[in-house]
Amino acid sequence: MNDMSMGALNDVAPAQNTEGQATEAKAPIVSATHNVETVLWVKHWTDQYFSFGITRPASFRFRSGEFVMIGLPGEAKEDGTQGKPILRAYSIASPSYAEELEFFSIKVADGPLTSRLQKIQPGDQILMAKKPVGTLVLDALLPGKRLFLLGTGTGLAPWLSVARDPDVYDAFEKVIVAHCVREVRDLAYREMFEHDLPNDELFGELAREQLSYLPTVTREPFTRQGRITDLIQSGRLFADAGLSQIKFDPAEDRIMLCGSMAMIKDVAHMLEAQGLKEGSNSEPGDFVLERAFVG
Repeated sequence: MNDMSMGALNDVAPAQNTEGQATEAKAPIVSATHNVETVLWVKHWTDQYFSFGITRPASFRFRSGEFVMIGLPGEAKEDGTQGKPILRAYSIASPSYAEELEFFSIKVADGPLTSRLQKIQPGDQILMAKKPVGTLVLDALLPGKRLFLLGTGTGLAPWLSVARDPDVYDAFEKVIVAHCVREVRDLAYREMFEHDLPNDELFGELAREQLSYLPTVTREPFTRQGRITDLIQSGRLFADAGLSQIKFDPAEDRIMLCGSMAMIKDVAHMLEAQGLKEGSNSEPGDFVLERAFVG
């Protein structure tokens, strides 16, 4: 167990409910196989999406775009023994240089993990695997001029890491983030892309000159409407990014995909039809998707 996490938990004052009354402290989590980290903050965007930050072990290293298994201990059984931990793959949303780890999650009322995870509070503890993995990384792509980061829903998570990585802007002249959701209120992190990054003291110049953020909505009026596949087929994805092309160029465009299985499979077929090849850590290509999420 991470000694820092244990110390931080023990130093926290007794939890209080909304009326200021002390509530029973939660028992610390113990694990011999996983890191045990402390929740630092929680932000609920809507009744479907939330984000949270946790402590980062000093030895934990990851590449922008990778994911890690996180979760909670299993529920106690009738005989008093602890059930097996419930773990799921989560893309790391924070940049690789951040002091804490950030995650972006959906809420599923009857989900084995998210039904409990959405109730976490600062000071709580969660389990995290000791090593990150994944293919949504620069190493899995061939050199190019333009990087398209296409995501739906919480598929935005890895792009939050990639789009805040200075190395990405050294590798590509243009970085385009397209985020598709059902309703405008689901556009989590919109303020970060439209205001925070362009005005960041250290990162602002790169963002203003090289980053294009293209949010799109499918179920209500918005500046940009339609699924990502629609934007690609109509050419609007390229036009709104200030590009003169009407389709992907295998020689210069590199694409990362994350989100719904339907979107990933449909766009992957479109890319292959346009002459682009899927890449991996062992054999870089023109586009990548996360097989762990697609199956």
